[in-house]
Formats: sequence, structure tokens, C-alpha cells
Amino acid sequence: MSDPFDLLITGGRIVTPAGVVAGDLAVRGENIAAIGTQLGPAKTTMNAAGKYVMPGGIDPHAHIEQMSGMGVMNADTFETATRSAALGGTTSVISFAAQAKGERLAQTVADYSARAERGAMIDYAFHMTVTDTVVPDFADDLAALVSGGNRSIKVFTTYNIQLSDAQILSVMTQARAHGALVCVHAETDAIIAQAKSALIAAGKTAPHFHAASHPRMAEIEAVERICRFAEYLGQPVMLFHISTTEGAAAVSSARARGAPVWAETCPHYLFMTEDILRQPGLEGGKWMCSPPQRQVADQEALWSALLEGDLQIVSSDHAPYRFDESGKLSAGPDAGFHEIANGLPGLETRLPLMFDAMVSQGRGGPAAFARLTATAAAEIYGLPQKGALAVGMHADITLWDPEKTVTYGANDLHDNVGYNPWVGRTVTGWPTDVWLRGKRIVTDGALTTTPGTGRKIDRPTLAVTPTAPQS
Repeated sequence: MSDPFDLLITGGRIVTPAGVVAGDLAVRGENIAAIGTQLGPAKTTMNAAGKYVMPGGIDPHAHIEQMSGMGVMNADTFETATRSAALGGTTSVISFAAQAKGERLAQTVADYSARAERGAMIDYAFHMTVTDTVVPDFADDLAALVSGGNRSIKVFTTYNIQLSDAQILSVMTQARAHGALVCVHAETDAIIAQAKSALIAAGKTAPHFHAASHPRMAEIEAVERICRFAEYLGQPVMLFHISTTEGAAAVSSARARGAPVWAETCPHYLFMTEDILRQPGLEGGKWMCSPPQRQVADQEALWSALLEGDLQIVSSDHAPYRFDESGKLSAGPDAGFHEIANGLPGLETRLPLMFDAMVSQGRGGPAAFARLTATAAAEIYGLPQKGALAVGMHADITLWDPEKTVTYGANDLHDNVGYNPWVGRTVTGWPTDVWLRGKRIVTDGALTTTPGTGRKIDRPTLAVTPTAPQS
């Protein structure tokens, strides 16, 4: 007789890549050992009757312990951010190692790695944000870091950290040579600059004018351009936070042409419109993000693109700033929209919002929910043993109570932000228990782990590969 399993989760609805199966899931050590029925004895048995057994969420887009382009520090440390993530059902996160101007890329990654190693409560990896390509040893550092398992690079087409088109093409060419994915914040800087300048000149500086300062055409033009760059070089690209009907259509068209393009969206584009920015005084600044929220028609187009496979991932784009002088109000109580840090917290709320929509309300179902919030990210970003419930995979597991209903309060999250942008919204379906590599880190809704539990995820290869460049 074989040794007992370490953990047996019994009687649940197990969401696997092959579909939802009723039965038991067994864990031995850090990995899933078996899925089936009558699996045998275990040291610990968990009754999951009536609940969904899901892969732990993977959030591949979060800003943690990062300085913004405006010089404002995120509210969250790796400890507070990953605590919040775990309580929201997420077991892996890809954050950013954001290069400062003049800083060697190797130093950037080393600094962020040290911060995460001290504080992370879930597993983590990094996107290397490139803002300065003329620092010493840039090409050598990039090659070494990619071969060392840091296989995604982020670039901007706007803000004071943007790269020129020539620099973006150069970074993409290097990424192609070394086997990295290039992620892009795609908005056209010139369009935003013109729109913003006109609004400020007219005295239109309240937070709700932020939406008009980022015209939808800025996203459309930049997304189309980056898709063509990817097509020209045969270099895989991930388009971050698609917010418009036209942006989603541009991605769909590029993919239909065979361009190596992937794209994501976020809950604030699926469930909010720009009307959320219309609040008394500067309150609307709490909901400012870039790109901004759009219209109901855009929400419907994004949902269609997700369910048709033209958009592959729903990330949080967690960008936490407190609503005080340390964060969004760093420019003072009379700040204009152009002086307020962009971003809102989302690591803890992403999965409950999506579960409510996709499982409780039936917009896609449990298998699609698991794919959009975990499996696809693991596949595209090359996270080994992550993102799915199958034998041999890490036992990263979230137990969902589909009957539990929660109404969000004004400040009930476990990050360090101080407000909940989803205050007043009710969700049905809640993550009650979470395991990371077989270790229970959330028990009956309470955190049962400590800083430093998380481990850096080595990404030896990407699941996506370059195609032949265009002549």
C-alpha cells in the first residue's frame, strides 16, 4: 500500500482543463497526485461538497512597490499586495521590475527580487519594464536576464517613460533573439498630449475630464501599430488592458492575419464606465486609470472578444495609490486630473468579480472562468506547473463557495490602499480556502501564511514562439 496523501479534497466540483468533474483531488507534497474517486487515505481530508475546486488565480499584471512615472510610490509592499491577492483566491502574480532612468536592468531586477523575497506570500515572477535602452550593458543584461527565466518585457508608447518606435522595434528584435514576450501599454502619446493640453487650457481639470484626455483613438492607433510591429518581426506581443471596441477588433484582425498577438482586459473595463469618474470634488480621482473606463457598448465588445478567444486574459492591473498626499493627492487638494496618479487596486477583487459574472450569472461558465483568470496566463507567460488542476501540477488550489454573497464596503480590502473601488457592489461566489503548492494559506477566509512563503517562478521557456518575420 502506498503512503497516505498529504491532502484529500473530497466531493467538490473540480474544474480541470477537460471540464468540470465531480470527485476528489489528492495532493502529495507540493503537487497534485490524483484526481478521481475512492483515492485512498490522506493525512488531512477537506470536504468540498457543494463547492468549486478551482486552480489558484494567476494575476499577470500588477504594480507592487513601484514608483510611478509621476514620482509617486505605490501604496502596497509585496507583503500587503500578496496578502490581498491570496485572500482574493490568487496564488501567483507577475509584477513589474521597473527600470529607472540611468539604471542597469540587472540592478533593477535584483532590487525587486530582494523586495519580493522578503515579503511575498504567493509565488511571483516579473515583467522587466524597459525605460532606458542606452544604459551600460543593456543588451548583455537583457540577454542574461531572459535566459535566467525573466521572459517578459514591458514597454510604453506614452508617458515620460515611453520608448520611441525605433527603440520598441529594437527591444522586440532582441526579445525575439532570446525568447521573450514583449508586453505593451499601447496608447499614442501625441494624441493624449494634444487632448490633455486642450482640456487644461480650457480649465477642464476635474477628474472626470481624465476620460476625455485619453481619447479612444489613442488606444486604437497604438494597438494597430504594435500589432503591425509584431507581424513585421514575427515577435510575440501581449497588448495590455484593452478598453475599447475598436482595440479588441484590431487584435482580432491581427490574429486573423496570423500575427503573434495576445491581449488582455481588466474588470474595471468590463464592469465600469467613465461615469464612475463623476464624483464630488476630487473623489473621482479614486477611479482614475489609464486607459480610462469607456462605455457600455465597449463592455459588451470586450466580453464578446473574451468568450470568442480574441482576448485571452483578465488581469487586475493592480496599481494602488492611497487617496491622500502620499498617493493620488500628492499634488495637493486642488490637483487637476493631470496631477493625480492613475490606477486602482484590484488584486483582491478580480476573481470574485469575474466568478460572479461568469459562474454565478452564467456568462461563460466555470471552465472559461478558470481559463481567463489562471490557465491562459500560465500558458502564454510560461509559468511551469501553474494554472490548471491536473496530475503533476503544483497544488495551487482555491475553493469557491458559489452560494456566499458579499457586498463590498468602503475599506474592506487587505491591501494598503485605504479604499475599495467596488464599494456597494454585491458578488455571489467567494474564495474560502486557498492552497499554495499544497500549503494552506487561506483557511475559512482568514490568512494562514506569513511573508516570504512565496517563491520566484523560473520561466525556462515561453509557450509562445516567434514566427517568420515579414519581408
